[in-house]
Amino acid sequence: MKNDQNSAAIAKLKVVPLPHPFRLAAIILVLSLLALAVRSAAMNPKLQWPIAGSYLFNPLIMNGLLVTLIVTALVMVIAVVLGTIAALMILSPSRLLSTPAKVFVWFFRGTPALVQLILWYNLALIVPRFELWLPGLGTVFSISTNDVMTPLVAAVVGLSLHESGYMAEIIRNGLQSVNQGQREAALCLGMKPSLLMRRIIIPQAMRVIIPPSGNETINLLKTTSLVSVVAVGDLLYSAQSIYARTFETIPLLLVVTFWYLVVVAIMSIGQFYLERYFSRDNVTRQGKGMLKATFGNAFSVRRRVTQ
Repeated sequence: MKNDQNSAAIAKLKVVPLPHPFRLAAIILVLSLLALAVRSAAMNPKLQWPIAGSYLFNPLIMNGLLVTLIVTALVMVIAVVLGTIAALMILSPSRLLSTPAKVFVWFFRGTPALVQLILWYNLALIVPRFELWLPGLGTVFSISTNDVMTPLVAAVVGLSLHESGYMAEIIRNGLQSVNQGQREAALCLGMKPSLLMRRIIIPQAMRVIIPPSGNETINLLKTTSLVSVVAVGDLLYSAQSIYARTFETIPLLLVVTFWYLVVVAIMSIGQFYLERYFSRDNVTRQGKGMLKATFGNAFSVRRRVTQ
């Protein structure tokens, strides 16, 4: 009886969360600075917002955005394929396979993307023609390097090789994150290596692979702006071709910035749901929507007690 009375008294107690006055002050300061920054940008006539708005859906800009998205998709697909092959070679017990793969990753990850782009664009200076020569038959195939290595091809090849070095390390780390005991247990049950990889290793490794791969894809989207150096008509190159004639540099750069931010925001949302899909065992903990999970506690000045 006494215990019941104590439980009832405890249930009536009002629990007051610990206040955080410094957090409230920080929120006010950040909001004030943000408001000042927005007002300063909106009221600055040199930014020429009306002109930027008029170019927002310009056909040349839209075509450049499409080229940027296509290059990003092509490069990422090729980089994932090459990175997977390199990662499997690195994990091979044979040094004849692992050593060349490590050199491949070291070289293409260690050289700047811009250098690789310029090198592939000027490949004709090193290899003037691609030829296939067979004993007894002579040259059976020959084509000029400039006919093959167009600016778009040079951009895709250069960025793909550069990106594959990073993807190889991401995939290798993901594969190695799976506990060795699970591999041994699956092999003891009679699983073939291919089935082991498909059913056991890859589903678990994806939880480690997806987050950095998503970040790398977003970073690649922004890196594609380098292809303007080799005259690929991407988003930045399209804007440059316009302001080279009109001298409206700042408005066009604002347009480029706007579209990059829009695409990155969409990709970030996709990455969030993709990560949640491959972390289905944590779905109860991550059950909130992205916006609610991001902004739900943004203005909270009291500490929440989780149970």
